[in-house]
Amino acid sequence: MECSWKTVLLLVCASIGVQYTAIRTLRDSLSGPCQGAYHCRTRKPRDSKWRALCDDSWVPTESSQKHILLFATTRSGSSFTGQLLNQHPGVFYVFEPLYHVQQAFTNSSSRLRRTLDRRALLGAYRDLLLNLYTCDLRFIENYIRPEPQDHVTGAFFRRSSSHALCSPPVCPEGAARIAKGSPDEIWCPKQCGALNLTLASLSCLSRGNVAIKTVRVPEVGDLRTLTEDPRLDLKIIHLVRDPRAILASRMMAFSDQFRAWKVWNATGRQPRYVDLSQITTTCKDMLASTETGLQRPTWLRGRYLLVRYEDLAFNPMEKATEIYRFVGLEMGDRVRSWIAHNTNSNGSPPSEWNYRYSTTRDSRVTAETWRLRLGFDIVRTLQDLCNDTLTLLGYKQVHSLAELRNISLSLVEPRTFQPMR
Repeated sequence: MECSWKTVLLLVCASIGVQYTAIRTLRDSLSGPCQGAYHCRTRKPRDSKWRALCDDSWVPTESSQKHILLFATTRSGSSFTGQLLNQHPGVFYVFEPLYHVQQAFTNSSSRLRRTLDRRALLGAYRDLLLNLYTCDLRFIENYIRPEPQDHVTGAFFRRSSSHALCSPPVCPEGAARIAKGSPDEIWCPKQCGALNLTLASLSCLSRGNVAIKTVRVPEVGDLRTLTEDPRLDLKIIHLVRDPRAILASRMMAFSDQFRAWKVWNATGRQPRYVDLSQITTTCKDMLASTETGLQRPTWLRGRYLLVRYEDLAFNPMEKATEIYRFVGLEMGDRVRSWIAHNTNSNGSPPSEWNYRYSTTRDSRVTAETWRLRLGFDIVRTLQDLCNDTLTLLGYKQVHSLAELRNISLSLVEPRTFQPMR
């Protein structure tokens, strides 16, 4: 039986109405004090700890919340850059939560691990990011292994990289330690014990602003649905770094995975079994994301800031001020103090090479160290593979070993990447 045009029109209108009602209901459920996570207003009045956390004065209004994504690739300086945001007392910072999604899927079966495309998890990644930005940490329990019991886990990836997860109310013992400086990898899990995700959600709500660092989303275009989500006001900081420096850092941090590259670097001869695909993909992703950002699409306008790690390393205070201005937060004394303390190690060797996720270093020295570590043959090959990326981002190429080793000659062209309006 054929439907008349009136019937079709009614069905379309009804569908639109249902979608609008669902979106509005969901938005309203997330906008009130202590909503969107554990609805702690339902706690018994005699529980003073929970009542205090649910007081309206603890929770900013929805319009004041900042949702920040540090979008980067592995070994691009993202751990260091993320700490700039972590130092703000009003920011709930999470270090690479998408790690749990990737691990849950790739460890589930050998067959899945063989067939899993790097883009296959994008839907799960976006869902998790959305839930974290609305302070619903229950969602991440689906991916943590072993599975949390009663919303408590000892397996939260890099918990100690977050002040919020190592300080009250999540960890009462952390107040004094946080005041003296950042928690380290040993102290936080030892003194704070297992992570209570219920308390973590309340801490997230109380701080209001959520910043997340990830290196697992391939391209900035994969984030479009989040920038268009009415529940979020997402700001994306796109951190890039010279691909030659990225490779040198990966070779040091992931020695087992880059054995062929290290043989090449030591002998000056390219092994037949060396895998060029990883660094080639990194350059292509970086190029595609940068081109998208600089084209100023409507869905990204006002939400995208391109930051070169080298600029941040050479002028940390100036670039940090630009980042804070972009996300709409005030850069207080605690942030300034951290920058001063963590960007000058008084000439000692860069600790990046000693600890995989270290953020304490002489930033200027660290930005140039790759030039003393990579052989010219590797650099020349990389320049051929990543020519377009290097050109777009303003990284100069070298044409001899002497030019490579001449640290006084900068390979970073002066460039201004203005935030989108």
